[in-house]
Amino acid sequence: MSKRLSSVSSDVVAACTVEVAWEVCNQVGGIYTVIRSKAPAMVQHAEGPFCMIGPFINQSILAELEPQNDSEDIFGQAAAALRKKGYDVMYAEWLITGKPKVVLLNPNSVQRQELDVVKFALWKNHEISASTNVTLIDQVISFGHLTKLFLDELIKVINDATRPVLAHFHEWMAGLPILDIKRDALPVKTVFTTHATQLGRHLAINSPLFYAHLPFFNWEVEAKKFGIETEARIEIGCATNADILTTVSEVTARECKHLLKRKPEVVLPNGLNIERFEVLHEFQNLHVQYKEEIHRFVMGHFFQSYSFDLDKTIYFFTSGRYEYKNKGFDLTLEALHRLNNRLKKEKTDVTVIMFFITKRDFDSIKPEVLQSKAMMQEIQQTCTAIQQQLGRRLFYESAVSSELKFPDLNDFVDEYWKLRYRRTLQSWKTKKNPEVLTNRLVNEDKDEIVHFLKAHNLQNQPDDPVKIVYHPDFINSSNPLFSMDYNQFVRGCHLGIFPSYYEPWGYTPLECMASGVPSVTSDLSGFGDYILHNLKDHDEYGLHVIERGKRTFDWSANQLAEVMYNFLKQSRRERIMQRNKVENHSATFDWENLIARYREAYRLALK
Repeated sequence: MSKRLSSVSSDVVAACTVEVAWEVCNQVGGIYTVIRSKAPAMVQHAEGPFCMIGPFINQSILAELEPQNDSEDIFGQAAAALRKKGYDVMYAEWLITGKPKVVLLNPNSVQRQELDVVKFALWKNHEISASTNVTLIDQVISFGHLTKLFLDELIKVINDATRPVLAHFHEWMAGLPILDIKRDALPVKTVFTTHATQLGRHLAINSPLFYAHLPFFNWEVEAKKFGIETEARIEIGCATNADILTTVSEVTARECKHLLKRKPEVVLPNGLNIERFEVLHEFQNLHVQYKEEIHRFVMGHFFQSYSFDLDKTIYFFTSGRYEYKNKGFDLTLEALHRLNNRLKKEKTDVTVIMFFITKRDFDSIKPEVLQSKAMMQEIQQTCTAIQQQLGRRLFYESAVSSELKFPDLNDFVDEYWKLRYRRTLQSWKTKKNPEVLTNRLVNEDKDEIVHFLKAHNLQNQPDDPVKIVYHPDFINSSNPLFSMDYNQFVRGCHLGIFPSYYEPWGYTPLECMASGVPSVTSDLSGFGDYILHNLKDHDEYGLHVIERGKRTFDWSANQLAEVMYNFLKQSRRERIMQRNKVENHSATFDWENLIARYREAYRLALK
């Protein structure tokens, strides 16, 4: 890796680099993970001054910032010049690993009259109409305007024709300055990265044969149909005018070719900061530790109705934005239904708990779910009290007794605790099936996951080997049901399932890989496509790729059900070995390795 880096660094040695994204210090989706996790590698390998530019619209980010407004470096001077013109600009150090410098521009500091002028220029110079007062569109245009003004000031501060300025823009929400940079022939080289085309997202959801029809879509007609004409025109303008167009996978590169009418010059796979353990068994110990945390939730949720052997229980999960078809929730449910029927016929003693973790609008956690957990905690407290009392009295009895026989332990527990134990169990136990859905959804009757589970009677019946927990909220340490961070939850599970139909990259299986957890992805995700073309024998070390591109839904559902079934047939030792193999290959996606792709894109732009 170091040789490759040194081979391209001579072309960018003097470059002043700025990376612009709507999700710099502003968590909205997956691009935030890209920006944040990549920051240490960007800072470490920058050959010249480097900073990030983002929108200052999230006040809670102030806790992660160390203001640098008095700085006299080139970015601080440019920010100060923009502040003098009356705009809200913050220059700070982002307190994450790598501590990158960030310039945050408040789009709401652009006055309405000025915004109208900018909109008119956008229509006159670039034929992009944005007359409707949509808050997000207005903020994007204002942010693009401020970014362009900042670059103007930066060029004045540098005032050196020998030092190139390179600006890397992520997605249409950040890329608007590219249009005026090209039009005004500014001394700035531009790279534009699309992580997923706006039109592609809408078409994939609404077109049953999206990939087959991809070469034949008329982007103008389709953009008008979905009401995203402004976004689509901005995106195509950025892709057309950038010096270098990049995207995150070969899957999305094909999409760019047809929908943006330009083939990307460089593919930039996404990575993570992979935490490697000096001793191999350390991450295995973490799996055991967090699996016990999940056990506690499962006992509280299921054991009030019936019990099963936790040593023979396997935890599957899927997570991500709620896009029923695009994220492959539909395929996952169908495969689980088929797996449940197969395991029933075989009368298996294995239990599968499948977690659906996604974000939906809900009113509250269901009272019966919270009550069950609270009762489980009360049972645990009662047992602990009995244990302590029994232990003290047993120890005393062993010291004073002249008999060697083992005493009756019931004699050492007060009637109060015996009664409390019985009453607590009696009030907790029920004959109702455990809840499939943990929360009360706002539009539960229209929820596709709920509808499928009811239609196929996957309702956590006692004789169902496959159980479902649908949790429509993100998991974090403050979550009242799980009380653990998402990455801890991932480590405690056995298999992640993400057979997406539309997924430009797909961080969820990569996060599994970084945690030493096997996963399932699809050949229509950027990550799955990369696995197929770059990693041989990927199935052996726990990276399974479901074929969806040229297969029917039914065929893919059978393949996914077979992958799940084969995973269940593995012994505990085989699962441990597979986790070792997954963890061993995770370094492939460390940013320290993948940053070379960014260097390549920058070298091409500066040429």
